[in-house]
Amino acid sequence: MEQNAYIKTAITDKIATITFYSAASNSFPSFLLDELTTAITQLNTKTEVTTVILQSEGTGAFCAGASFDELLAIQDKVTGKKFFSGFANVINAIRKSPKIFIGRIHGKTVGGGVGLAASCDYCFATAQASIKLSELAIGIGPFVIEPAVSRKIGKTAFTSMSLMAHEWKTASWAHQQGLYDEVYDSIERMDLEVTSFAKKISSYNPEALSEMKKIFWEGTAHWDVLLAERAEISGRLVLSDFTVRALNAFKNK
Repeated sequence: MEQNAYIKTAITDKIATITFYSAASNSFPSFLLDELTTAITQLNTKTEVTTVILQSEGTGAFCAGASFDELLAIQDKVTGKKFFSGFANVINAIRKSPKIFIGRIHGKTVGGGVGLAASCDYCFATAQASIKLSELAIGIGPFVIEPAVSRKIGKTAFTSMSLMAHEWKTASWAHQQGLYDEVYDSIERMDLEVTSFAKKISSYNPEALSEMKKIFWEGTAHWDVLLAERAEISGRLVLSDFTVRALNAFKNK
């Protein structure tokens, strides 16, 4: 288990803030994905909380996606599916939560991190928050997060991101496509706006917010099954010789 990786939840009035961290550019080992899912689900019992801010620590990357070390350690399809189901579980937990999720994307984000941003109901970002779906470059694909990302930016933009697996898309591009709702030049300015927005949202009728959340996510009831099927595809492909070679090459750069 990676040392110094954690999930923290803080609640002030009607606003919960979930913060994740790992030393490897805020990438996710499986235990951290499980803890994030638990943290999100536990907030469902906090009826006073209507609004959740999802953020990561530091001023570098927002999220580097899946842990490369753990990907390399996968030895069979069952373990592979279980690992990728971690991202599926987080996305589904946000989808099913009656709370409004606000993404605070302070820096670059890759793969599963893009999926997290896409799962939020409203996203703030900085101009440094470039995005990339690098999965094809390592022999797999952004299968699990695709429904969440396509829901936000559409299939055409998702196709462009997926095939340009070595290229960063700017925060401005992500804003134009609808992944980010607002983009600011600095973390300080973004944080002022996140705080102001969260306070406004948390002042609204909780029942109305919950009913709106259902509307935001209409047509996704099948995602429990769909994302599990996608996790199985990723779990199979991660065992390929292509992926093992690519992961080792990336790791040894």
